[in-house]
Amino acid sequence: MKTRNIILLVIVLVLVAAGVWGFLLSRRPSASPSSSAGENFVSTLWPFGNTSQNAPQSAQTPPANVSGYQPPSGGQNAPAVSLRQISSMPIAGYGVFMKQRYGAAGTENAPYVRYADRTNGNIYQTFADNIQERQFSQTEVPGLHEALFGGSGEDVIMRYLKSDQATIETYDGTVPSEVLGGDTSAANNQLTGTFLPENISEVSVSPDFSNIFYIVPSGNGAAGVTASMSGGSKTQIFSSSFTEWMPQWPNKRMITLTTKASGTANGYMYSIDPLTKDFEKIIGGISGLTTLTSPSGRLVLYADNNLSLKVYNRDTGQSVSMGVNTLPEKCVWGGANDAIYCAVPKYVQNGLYPDDWYQGTVSFSDSIWKLDPSNGSTTMIADPGTVAGVGDVDAVNLKLDQSENYLFFMDKKSSYLYELAL
Repeated sequence: MKTRNIILLVIVLVLVAAGVWGFLLSRRPSASPSSSAGENFVSTLWPFGNTSQNAPQSAQTPPANVSGYQPPSGGQNAPAVSLRQISSMPIAGYGVFMKQRYGAAGTENAPYVRYADRTNGNIYQTFADNIQERQFSQTEVPGLHEALFGGSGEDVIMRYLKSDQATIETYDGTVPSEVLGGDTSAANNQLTGTFLPENISEVSVSPDFSNIFYIVPSGNGAAGVTASMSGGSKTQIFSSSFTEWMPQWPNKRMITLTTKASGTANGYMYSIDPLTKDFEKIIGGISGLTTLTSPSGRLVLYADNNLSLKVYNRDTGQSVSMGVNTLPEKCVWGGANDAIYCAVPKYVQNGLYPDDWYQGTVSFSDSIWKLDPSNGSTTMIADPGTVAGVGDVDAVNLKLDQSENYLFFMDKKSSYLYELAL
């Protein structure tokens, strides 16, 4: 009897232990699919092999899309398309200005865009809120590589190679001003102007569109010259034995110079006061350094050879990470220095940056994001790849209209001009 009771007690204890074990197993969390061994975000970012030592090492983490942006869908009640192509041809450059027109309540100022045909140099224009492309000039400049507009859109710097395919020619031209309510034909609007020195490597236009700064060969180095938009009143404000510079003109008392970038070399950025010619180092010792200075000149958007985007505050000496990977050349500052609009690649493949992108061996498919430079918060506002008639773009040369209601950019792959209503 005693033996039987012991056996029953053992059986009861075994059953109780089994029940407790099963209960504990049922409370364990299930394994996450993303935590499987041997897989991480970097391996999905570059799925075709291991990254090289020159490849970006920081993974791109897209922010949550809280903008309310929705891709347009078909049907009679589809919302108005906010992103659309402006130019019907590849262009060499464009400018955004304000122009008077007759409106419902009389005359009004409205943003308009003027751009140059890359094939023949003819100038076209349209209002931003009413896309009706119209040819404005008929002076041909075949094989145009770059066009920069100034004044109120009537001044244009056209850059191209001479017939020897080696000498850089820079033409400083002017087209007639428009008359409110007038309807002049393109044939009557001929460019007139002068040539600037040959082999100017880079040109930048002042923020008020009245002056230019350019880099020209000088002896065994380079010189920096300011001039009026018409090419007069030339003043040399800078000289260097180093010849490879990228200039920007963010405000009337500041021109910045950044060494041309390579992922294998450290880059440096300096500023010049065009009035006093004072020269100051801002940042340096950064591999693959590319920059974009805010209108105030106190903040600098920059990236390294990982395309890791940051904002440097000159007052505090501190940098804030923007949490995205792109190049400053694919961004534009808002006029109040409190917002940055950027074209951000959806993915970045293995490569040496920015070299591979400059040379065209790598191309990006971008979304358009808005960044807050004060805290690094980021919002995606548009995905061109989802918009009918647009598709994937590698956006460059971003500009805003005066009221910041429209964002404009060119597609690096096709050279077409686009407009996004903000």
